[in-house]
Amino acid sequence: MPDLLLELFSEEIPARMQAKAAEDLRRMVTDKLVAEGLVYEGAKAFATPRRLALTVHGIPVRQPDLKDERKGPKIGAPDAAVQGFLKATGLKSLDEAKIQKDPKKGDFYVALIEKPGRPAIDVLADILPVIVRTFPWPKSMRWGERSAKPGALQWVRPLHSIIATFGPETEEPEIIKFDIAGIEAGQVTRGHRFMAPAEISVRRFEDYEAKLQAAKVVLDPARRKDIILADAKELAFAQGFELVEDQVLLDEVSGLIEWPVVLMGSFDESFLSIPGEVIRATIRNNQKCFVVRDAKSGKLANRFILVANIEASDGGKAIVAGNERVIRARLSDAKFFYETDLKTKLEDRLPKFEQIVFHEKLGTQAERIARIERLAAEIAPLVGADVAKAKRAAKLAKADLLTEAVGEFPEVQGLMGKYYAQAAGEDASVAAAIEEHYKPQGPGDRVPSDPVSIAVALADKIDILTGFWAIDEKPTGSKDPFALRRAALGVIRLVADNGIRLPLLSIFGKAAKSHDKSDLLAFFADRLKVQLREQGARHDLVDAVFALGGQDDLLMVIRRVEALGKFLESDDGKNLLAGTKRASNILAIEEKKDKRKFDGAPDASLYKLDEEKALAKAIDQVKADAGAALAKEDFAAAMAAMAKLRPAVDAFFDKVKVNDDDPKVRENRLKLLNEIRSATRAVADFSKIQD
Repeated sequence: MPDLLLELFSEEIPARMQAKAAEDLRRMVTDKLVAEGLVYEGAKAFATPRRLALTVHGIPVRQPDLKDERKGPKIGAPDAAVQGFLKATGLKSLDEAKIQKDPKKGDFYVALIEKPGRPAIDVLADILPVIVRTFPWPKSMRWGERSAKPGALQWVRPLHSIIATFGPETEEPEIIKFDIAGIEAGQVTRGHRFMAPAEISVRRFEDYEAKLQAAKVVLDPARRKDIILADAKELAFAQGFELVEDQVLLDEVSGLIEWPVVLMGSFDESFLSIPGEVIRATIRNNQKCFVVRDAKSGKLANRFILVANIEASDGGKAIVAGNERVIRARLSDAKFFYETDLKTKLEDRLPKFEQIVFHEKLGTQAERIARIERLAAEIAPLVGADVAKAKRAAKLAKADLLTEAVGEFPEVQGLMGKYYAQAAGEDASVAAAIEEHYKPQGPGDRVPSDPVSIAVALADKIDILTGFWAIDEKPTGSKDPFALRRAALGVIRLVADNGIRLPLLSIFGKAAKSHDKSDLLAFFADRLKVQLREQGARHDLVDAVFALGGQDDLLMVIRRVEALGKFLESDDGKNLLAGTKRASNILAIEEKKDKRKFDGAPDASLYKLDEEKALAKAIDQVKADAGAALAKEDFAAAMAAMAKLRPAVDAFFDKVKVNDDDPKVRENRLKLLNEIRSATRAVADFSKIQD
């Protein structure tokens, strides 16, 4: 079956847009093909700084013929209905319709519509221009003489040429005929801007990719990344260094070049007196270069690795020299910032926060710092932290935001505060907490383990959550401008990874006076479900535990969920869940019928059958055993105790008729069912658990 080759060749496409643009092109074209009945075998998209390319394999030569029956009006219907039917179906008269018999509703007309499939190349000629014109670039532009005309093409950068070919592998492909803003689709592209700028004629994808390679263009972004990473590691190793890998930078750099050439430069050793993170940020942000470290000591070396987009005649000497000049100037600035910052203590910077508004409804940054300091002192004893150190760290944690280094490189906030605190002789735990109080900032980020760091990190996150809850600035849908979801997940990870017992409702109350604590706790429950789901746990079990009410100790919720999950994987757990749900369903029906609850203790004198007595005895035993286990917070033992209920429940439903003819016996048996429900609710609300 034929293949499609499509290339949209333009000026520089921003690196940050390339991956999404390639995926958008693949999705838009394949979705349209499927919608037109052209089910393909495979598709892959590519991006370089100057082109988007797509290959789609195994497209049928033509659309399938369509046959459809469309129901029309009843025989004898008004003329307006008949005319509407004829117009909608394309029939010339009712003679072309057939009559469908229906003894109940009456006979009616049916139109048999047959639509022959079109050649796939004609379908592509229709859909591709629409896709190009409606392409979802975050930002686009118009250019040239046609830009002022209505309907002028908007593209991320000026579009220069289009390749669009279609045909089977064994034959010469055809050009898909269409025109966009005066640019006719063809089979011509260009290679590397400087090393191979001449026109290249291509036929199908294999030919296209090979000719681009010969013209100094690596089409596949993944292959460009592999080349850069392998060559950078090899070059560093040859000099006795190790590459400091940076996936985000690698992604960006691979989107800036079409033909990667890896080179090494150096800078003056005196700059190594600057914190390594600042050196890395300087070199990374300004020149998109990688840093290396000494293979033996692991310390940052005075070398950097750059990726050029050209094989220079001088071996890259001029390119390296130019980068060295820029990096020298930038590192000189960074060194000046760092040394200037050291002259002023963190504490001496704090008064400026009184003039900086954190949020118009939540006061100044100084007021926020004071809240964090108070809250850290409340949390410190709960996490085993020294109160004085926690207060000191909370007081200084934000001070580096006012330093020159952080002003230039915001990504090193917290880290620079640690360095400045160390230089001022602050306690090691205090200095560490200044850096770590922002953590964890994402699922891959490290979780602090020092008690002082934990106290300040929790205080910082809980303050921001309770503060914005108090002013009703909560996340909505996909919008979360204050990163409150991340803050809640950070609290959960701090608690879970460090095994911390934290009474959230009490802490919420100390953090802010006027906000809906239960609503915020529900938000935490939702975040916990997300966290556990990512770890493979069942989110419905979180609902089952939180439904008991008063569950604000996240660590205990997590442990209870873990034990419940293991229990429900066993046969005893599955069967007890089924029995409990059966009891709940019967109760719900009968309570609705009688408009009353069947609570209260059953009357033992009304038990007629041994199975009733056995169930009542088992419930009493389980309540005692599970209650004792829960008091010790031994959730596994509580689940084991619950398992003992299963045989009695099974026997009860097998032998006992709940809705007995005797009203008193019926009521007593319904109360016994309620006892099952009550016994299991000591562990979780089984009604919230999915089968």
